[in-house]
Amino acid sequence: MTLAGVVGSAVAVFHGILMQRMMIRPIERALAGTPTSAGIRRLVSPLLHLSTIAWLAGGLALIAVGSGWAPPFRLPVALVVGAFYFHAMVLNCWATRGRHPGWMLMAAALLLILIGA
Repeated sequence: MTLAGVVGSAVAVFHGILMQRMMIRPIERALAGTPTSAGIRRLVSPLLHLSTIAWLAGGLALIAVGSGWAPPFRLPVALVVGAFYFHAMVLNCWATRGRHPGWMLMAAALLLILIGA
């Protein structure tokens, strides 16, 4: 489970960096010249980073239960984080038609969760 957490956390951090560079900055530049309210512009980044935050939190939870910090929560953490990672894997594979390494990394983390659970 610890290795699954490391993989998931690393994917989350890398995903956050790429998301900021390749999606959020261009969207913010595009919205700058429109009559969009300031509140909506402030929401773009946090909403797009929601998956990054969930994957990172899940990875840290996997590391915690895999390291023996919270043994009674091993199965619930595996189920919840596994559901997040499964969702990410399926949608990433579908959206990119399998040409993006993210779905493969999430599949590897999911396999490690299954082995560790």
